[in-house]
Amino acid sequence: MTSTTPPLIAPSSDVQPDDAAATPVSRDVVVAGNLQRDLFRLGVVPCVIVALALTGWFTHSRLDALESAFDAEGQAVARQVAAMSDLSLYAGDVPALQNVANAALRGGQVTRVEISNSAGVFVSAGPKTAPMGELRMFTAPVTLREASRATAFAPAGSTTAGDASIGLVQTFRDTTAYAHERTRLLMAGIGIALLALLAAWAWVRHTARAVAQPLRRISRTVAALEAGLFDARCNVVTSGSDEDDDDAGIRRRTRHEFANLAHDINRLAERLQRNQQISDEQVREATAVALQRMAEAEQAALSRARFLAAASHDLRQPLHAMGLFIDGLLPTASPTQRPAVLRLQEATDFMGVLLDDLLEISRLDAQVLTPAIAGVSLASLFDQLEAQHAAAAAAARVRVVWKDRGLAVNTDPALLLRIVGNLVSNAIRHTPTDGTVLVVARRRGGAVRIEVRDNGVGIAPIHQTRIFEEFYQVANTERDRRQGFGLGLAICARIALLLGTRIKLRSALQAGSTFSLDLPIAHPRLVAAPAKEAAAAAPLAGLHCLVVDDDPAILDGSRTLLELWGCQVDCASTRKEALTRLDKTNAHFDVVLCDLQLDGEEDGMEVIEDTRRLQPDALAVLVSGATGPEALQRLRKGGVMLLTKPVAPAKLRALLSTKRAPILAAC
Repeated sequence: MTSTTPPLIAPSSDVQPDDAAATPVSRDVVVAGNLQRDLFRLGVVPCVIVALALTGWFTHSRLDALESAFDAEGQAVARQVAAMSDLSLYAGDVPALQNVANAALRGGQVTRVEISNSAGVFVSAGPKTAPMGELRMFTAPVTLREASRATAFAPAGSTTAGDASIGLVQTFRDTTAYAHERTRLLMAGIGIALLALLAAWAWVRHTARAVAQPLRRISRTVAALEAGLFDARCNVVTSGSDEDDDDAGIRRRTRHEFANLAHDINRLAERLQRNQQISDEQVREATAVALQRMAEAEQAALSRARFLAAASHDLRQPLHAMGLFIDGLLPTASPTQRPAVLRLQEATDFMGVLLDDLLEISRLDAQVLTPAIAGVSLASLFDQLEAQHAAAAAAARVRVVWKDRGLAVNTDPALLLRIVGNLVSNAIRHTPTDGTVLVVARRRGGAVRIEVRDNGVGIAPIHQTRIFEEFYQVANTERDRRQGFGLGLAICARIALLLGTRIKLRSALQAGSTFSLDLPIAHPRLVAAPAKEAAAAAPLAGLHCLVVDDDPAILDGSRTLLELWGCQVDCASTRKEALTRLDKTNAHFDVVLCDLQLDGEEDGMEVIEDTRRLQPDALAVLVSGATGPEALQRLRKGGVMLLTKPVAPAKLRALLSTKRAPILAAC
């Protein structure tokens, strides 16, 4: 018996034309059920149908033959008795009829015989105890053949005699044995069918397992390959003639389709494993190169930081001295010298701004700034910004509109002032005459968005991602210092990250620009009241100051400036000299200004510690041009007040005034 296995995967009905055969087409396939169960069903169902059909046909044929034989025997006996009793019944010979009936019973084919006619003759033989339901009756007429009266003279085509019925013979057969035989035939047919079905079930089950198990192994191998286990191999064993395989990983005995499939999958796994090894090697090489380049980049960043720190310090030293001398010369300069001194002061101020920006970036990169988060009223913040930028806006003929809408935010007020102030300054600078700059606050859920809009020329998309880089300016290719140095937005971007936000930009050419940042909202009633303005600077006459620096020019400049303000000044160039003056009997200093990097290996921090020990009431201040992350972190941990070179005279005077005010109050 052969059967054709239908496909387990239904192909898609989308049939592509021949000219599109080369084009990969995605087709949907429908896979249902279990392969072993489908194979089992596919093999057993036809066997069941064929077995039932053959068993039914065979059993029906045997039962028909048995029925026909049973009826034929009974009818034959009835006819035989009728043929033997015709003359005796015609003559009314009852004993002869009885003998005929008894002779029929002795054959054993019937259990009872009855002979009768219409004249009242009735002869029977055999018991009548069996119920009629178990007996089957067969009848045959008793005929008397009529002799021909004129055979020789009968016309052609006429019959020679005629049969006339003179009685009836009835024979009865017991159907018990027939029923038993019929039952036996049925049970035999059912048994044969069950044996056939059992054999078919066992064979189909074995075949299904032989098909499904290799496919499961292959499927597990494919799943392992998909999971990245490229050392997985198929292990398919099929029956057949012995045949050695030269491929490790497959043990097969014949060129079976499953063995071929497993062989192909193993070849694919080996290729994937080789490719993985190659890829891993390439990844290791790329990782090594990336780590090397990262180390080089970090080294370059450290070198740049050290360079900036060193350059900043080396530049701040003479710049600080220049500032001190310029501020000392400016009051006594003649009318012809004053313009030159003012230009020199302007140049010094620009250099100071640049160095301050570099210091700010160094401090942000060193992560020495810790935001002081508090509730900030945007109305108060915008008032401060308006006071700072009103003059610049009036000079540029730009209208600045402030809309705080009564909102408040949780952030560091000084850092936020720095960010928004820089954005407003840039907006005023790039807004055309009679233009408008809008500074507005909007509520966005649980945050407040601060936007700075202008109607200037806008920023092209190619520049929008680079304007936050250091020293990058779109419209200042000639590097005009009056337009800034390209560090403001870089500093603002770092400060925004420090505050947990970032600056967003929307701009288009000839459509203006909008800078925005989102900050957590604060309830206006929880915002602290603005601090009162500081009192006017007190006079510095009689303030005793100690200046410690290894640069003679800075010592001379500091002495000149401080004496010009009425201070009493002592100078020292080494720690030993400073310690001698601090430890001198009856020595009392109000302020100690010390450089961080002294001559040789001496450190200004040691002078500050000596001051705190010997002159605890003195205001100890470090004055340094060092901007390196290590130096800034060290000063922050030591809790030392720092003035960054070059120090603006106004800033220094304000600091000294804070020390002079308590002295005057005590007097």
